[in-house]
Amino acid sequence: MPLTTVSEGRVYDWSHAVGRNAARGPGFNYVQTMCLGKDGVLYAANRGNENNFGMHVNKTKLGAPGEEEWLADFCEHGDGDSHCTWPFGVAVDDDHDHVYLSDDWRNTISVFDTSGKFLRKWGEAGSGDGQLFRPAGLAVEKNGNVIVVDSGNNRLQVFTPDGKFVGKCGGPGNGDGQFDQPWGITLDKDGNIYVADWNNHRIQKLSPEGKFLMKFGEYGKIEEPEDAYGVTYLGPYITAASERAGYPSPSRLNHPTDVAVDNDGDIYVTDWGNHRVCVFDNEGKPIAQLIGDAQVLSKWGQQTVSANPDMEKARRRVKSLEPQWRLCFPTAVEFDPATDSVIIADSQRNRLQVYKKVRDYSDFQANL
Repeated sequence: MPLTTVSEGRVYDWSHAVGRNAARGPGFNYVQTMCLGKDGVLYAANRGNENNFGMHVNKTKLGAPGEEEWLADFCEHGDGDSHCTWPFGVAVDDDHDHVYLSDDWRNTISVFDTSGKFLRKWGEAGSGDGQLFRPAGLAVEKNGNVIVVDSGNNRLQVFTPDGKFVGKCGGPGNGDGQFDQPWGITLDKDGNIYVADWNNHRIQKLSPEGKFLMKFGEYGKIEEPEDAYGVTYLGPYITAASERAGYPSPSRLNHPTDVAVDNDGDIYVTDWGNHRVCVFDNEGKPIAQLIGDAQVLSKWGQQTVSANPDMEKARRRVKSLEPQWRLCFPTAVEFDPATDSVIIADSQRNRLQVYKKVRDYSDFQANL
């Protein structure tokens, strides 16, 4: 299977994976959202499981393959101000001084410093101005104001860093500028707002003032074939041949959860229900799809396997490791302009998959 995706003048090389299943310490536990801080530091909101095991924010230093470093965990599950119930969105301000975290059970926004020290929180349940219902993704504007995806109220709200209500846009529906359970959010270099409109199966682009500019995406589901016994498998595990057969066009989305924009204007969308990341140009034209190519275990994953001889033997007996390579319900995506890296939260695998956007790509011409 190829590790390089070439399409529409873009080249994406799979680089490496980061992480393993870990409720604390090095690794992740069902990453919900993530954001990049300074110098390759990544903050990930981990959702844990149904017993609240693993709920926390993970702070990890990324780097070249094998150089990742776990730095800290904070905001673990609990009742106090410095704890969380259901963490969701996470964002860092431009000065890299404050980390914002939404809790869609408590309907609050908590603020921490970058060491994980609790500073303050704000928010209350409701549908009025400044009130929240199941807040999801977060983004911080250059002026320091915080945009909150008020998912349960199907709108965006803007607050000062101290939680004072500034403004709002949106409302329930499927029209332009309306939302149905929006999830992830990002800003481009001009301050335009991109929202993953989860239950409308599309991405919407708004101006910095909240005016509708563009939308793209429509519903489309991957085919999930059955085996001889009638058991249905996730499509990527069966049909992910090198030509990406079995996948719908990248213009068709199945509950997109997050969006990122690089400095070229290319847009990356986590197509959650289709187990992939779709790439679009700045006009919303589909370019490519990344489906997961983790043919090499992450550093921490390999440490886990190497420490357990029985696990190592079990892996060697598997007929195909392709299911391990593929994305499974990816929830978040970030683009790091410092390293030209697409970082994907592969939530069900408790890891990140990293691709490089290759500049000046050339290939050996063997047929000359």
